Amino acid sequence: MTTAIRSQVIPVSDLEAAKAVYTALLGAPHTDQPYYVGYNVGGFEVALAPGDVQGGPVAYVDVDDLDGTRETLLAAGATERTAPQQVAPGARVCVLLDKDGNAIGLRGK
Repeated sequence: MTTAIRSQVIPVSDLEAAKAVYTALLGAPHTDQPYYVGYNVGGFEVALAPGDVQGGPVAYVDVDDLDGTRETLLAAGATERTAPQQVAPGARVCVLLDKDGNAIGLRGK
């Protein structure tokens, strides 16, 4: 299994307010859409997305086999917070939780 953490998605309740703060910190975003604002920070993706802020930011691990990795983690005791969903051509994501409720994001095909 090849894995790498290459992105963090930060849920925000007010995208415009969050964008002002993160743009002041990280510079202009490379993607600025109503559903996603993305910044490239030295090759690491920091993204803002409108959503439920209760779960906090999620670091996404890039994996070769999203379904296989998901099944392995579920068998090891993780639980599912969000089922796999298509977010871009050739890219799917899901979020699992460890036994303490910490989020584990998976991104793959």
